[in-house]
Amino acid sequence: MGMAASQARFLGLTARKNNVEFEGQQINQQRTVLSNQSANYYNDLLGMSVPTPPSVDNYTKTVYSFDDGALTNTVTSLIAEPNGQYTISYLSKWQDDYSAVSAATSIVTKTDTGYAIGATELRALGTLDPSIDNAQKQADRQREEQAWASMLELKYGKTDWVVRYVTDSSTGAEVPYFYAKDDLDRATYDDKTNTSLSNINCYTIGSEQKIEEHIAIEHCKVEKDSSGRFISISLPEVDGDGNPVLDAAGNPVYTTHALTTETTTDQDAYQDAMNEYEYQKQLYDQSIEDINSKIEIIQAEDKNLELRLKQLDTEQDAISNEVDAVSKVIEKNTESSFKTFG
Repeated sequence: MGMAASQARFLGLTARKNNVEFEGQQINQQRTVLSNQSANYYNDLLGMSVPTPPSVDNYTKTVYSFDDGALTNTVTSLIAEPNGQYTISYLSKWQDDYSAVSAATSIVTKTDTGYAIGATELRALGTLDPSIDNAQKQADRQREEQAWASMLELKYGKTDWVVRYVTDSSTGAEVPYFYAKDDLDRATYDDKTNTSLSNINCYTIGSEQKIEEHIAIEHCKVEKDSSGRFISISLPEVDGDGNPVLDAAGNPVYTTHALTTETTTDQDAYQDAMNEYEYQKQLYDQSIEDINSKIEIIQAEDKNLELRLKQLDTEQDAISNEVDAVSKVIEKNTESSFKTFG
């Protein structure tokens, strides 16, 4: 190889070596960026809070109740007073067998004089009943219907009512069925048949559970067992005007009731919390999966860059060997040239 050719070859190898080194630096820079991205994703994983399933204990509570005759009372609040007594609130529940309740709805016919169901004309509640010819029974019926009218108005807020009676086949008793005059007047009726196009609300006398709330009864006494659980409650007696009843010594009179303890779980609230947990867990799992997928992509890219870097290392070694060989040729050519002119 001539001097000029050796010099050109040396310059070409040097430029190629510099390009390989530059590309290697670029790859190392890219791998550093990928490493930082991967570290950020791992930090995101560490910063995520794992959803915690709800504990049924958080939705379970101890309920105290006591019976007072036909009433079942459930304690809703126990607040300690400075003097060791308690302020208590409770709900009283009982079954009222003579309450106004909803009955099956009816199709009503509009007549010239009012309204009817089938062949039975609806009569204004509290008016004379033409089916009764006994004066005493008539008076009793009107008095009873007036009491029903007051009860219906108090419960449903409507003043004008009509009634029909249906004989109970099993007992022979006449069962009253009530309709609000306002519901009848506002209904839409067929132009040809005069029957209502929709069923009309109906009410009767039946059984219904009643609830009364007693709030903040002060100066109550309670008794606890060795575990700290309440076992009895003493309520101060009051007269008809709500004033406390006192004994001969002027002390309040108490009525003591044994408390029944029951542990109850709010299943609906617990299920709602469990559903929320499942939803949050799905979001958490999806986030983990997304981050892991991104990390896998980064790892694949880094693997490709690592392979390319190894190729460049191999190429760099080959170029270095060839540079050394060309350098020796140039050195020999230089020595030969100096000897020729020496």
